[in-house]
Amino acid sequence: MVFLASFAAAQGGAEDRRSGYQDMGAALQKMQDDDTANPAMLFVQAGEALWKQKAGASDKACADCHAAGSMKGVAARYPAFTPGSDRPVDLDGRINLCRTTQQKAPAFGPESQELLQLSAYLALQSRGLPIAPPDDARLTPVRAEGEQLFKGRQGQLNLSCADCHDDNAGKSLGGATIPQAHPTGYPIYRLEWQTLGSLKRRLRNCMIGMRAEPFAYDAPEYVALEAYLMQRAKGMTMDAPAVRP
Repeated sequence: MVFLASFAAAQGGAEDRRSGYQDMGAALQKMQDDDTANPAMLFVQAGEALWKQKAGASDKACADCHAAGSMKGVAARYPAFTPGSDRPVDLDGRINLCRTTQQKAPAFGPESQELLQLSAYLALQSRGLPIAPPDDARLTPVRAEGEQLFKGRQGQLNLSCADCHDDNAGKSLGGATIPQAHPTGYPIYRLEWQTLGSLKRRLRNCMIGMRAEPFAYDAPEYVALEAYLMQRAKGMTMDAPAVRP
């Protein structure tokens, strides 16, 4: 893939990839490593309860269809196409598809507590596993779109994501280390937010920081960006749900 080669060249090779976890101080790493101290685990516990809770007109729970342990590795493979869909969805989108088609219940709202809780519970099932994007040719143009979005300048500051996360990764900005933008830990508990948040929320924050107009939460551009970011992080270890500054 051309975009993987260009990223490897910018960073000095795939072996030089670093996760946000590696760029944190020891105190925050310790917080993330200790499940009794990691605040994201509160969302995981609530997500497990939702997983077992019946909902909708079908009166089904997620656990009624999915056996224990069957979600291992799932979060590491999204975004992906789902049967009968002409566009890929991220993990949150897949959760809502199951909710509306299988449980016959209303979809969860973007960044809602319930959606974050379920995504955190599912992400935990892939902790320690390598990111494994699908080998699906239909995702090639989606990833290419994501790469263009990542490298394209936007906003009043005329910046691109790559300006920070490729060209200046490892440097300090506002007292924090600029990461390489590998989505290994989402959803994450950010100390800045004092709550859990999705990758979409982080991308929107960056766009607002560039003084650009953020996409709506349901915009396909976010899925394209995530597809690109997950592809270039292929093989890196999932550490979700993570803690970040």
